[in-house]
Amino acid sequence: MPHRDPRTNRLLSLLSDDDYEHLRRHLSQVDLEYRKSLYEASRPIEHVYFPVEGVASLVITTTEGASAEVGTIGSEGMVGLPVCLGSRDAPSAVYVQVPGTALMMDVGAFRSELERSPTVNLTMLRYAHAFFNQVAQSAACAHLHLVEQRCCRWLLMTRDRMPSADFLLTHEFLGMMLGVRRTTVTEVMSALQKEGLIRYRRGHVTVLDHEALRLRACECYEVSKLEFDRLLGDTALAPRTDRKHRLVSEIGRMG
Repeated sequence: MPHRDPRTNRLLSLLSDDDYEHLRRHLSQVDLEYRKSLYEASRPIEHVYFPVEGVASLVITTTEGASAEVGTIGSEGMVGLPVCLGSRDAPSAVYVQVPGTALMMDVGAFRSELERSPTVNLTMLRYAHAFFNQVAQSAACAHLHLVEQRCCRWLLMTRDRMPSADFLLTHEFLGMMLGVRRTTVTEVMSALQKEGLIRYRRGHVTVLDHEALRLRACECYEVSKLEFDRLLGDTALAPRTDRKHRLVSEIGRMG
């Protein structure tokens, strides 16, 4: 895999220097702890988040209390997409499934930046397009592909969002992502471990053979990556000239 600086967020990296400087003064680094709520269903969204490491899960909960994961967000995107589309809340909730860090911004300041800059607004809308395409691809994937193929896809997607090949990934999260019972997760992960593709112990995954996982995954992994590259490539709209100030070390930190 090509080296990726783990301290950056893809959307922030796409902004022009001027747009980024306007946002940077409002950004604070926060820890994304496991199961931390980033916003609740049908309640006002107070902050947006640009993940740097880790994975957040978009979850729908029925009136009976059953939950299903319908999308994931990592360093390629942002949490708080309804705000970009003019909404104050959403019927879904978002919480952290794989711990990491993010850059947080007050929703009022973010709305002001969307209104100030057409280029910031367009970048976020392009991400919305890519994210909705990913959700659609995942829906088709759940109906058309084998559990093992889908599991390999999710492992690769999570690995792409983390700075190392070792990360927290619980049975609960995998089961929710794949729409299967924990016993099925155990069977699939045990088979992948036996073949030397991963090591899985007490909720921690280590990817041992990235290329073998890629070959075992369904086509949806590559399709989604290509779609994100098409919509959020570095040459889109306003290529920036200086990358060093996209580092988290430039941002204030909160506990």
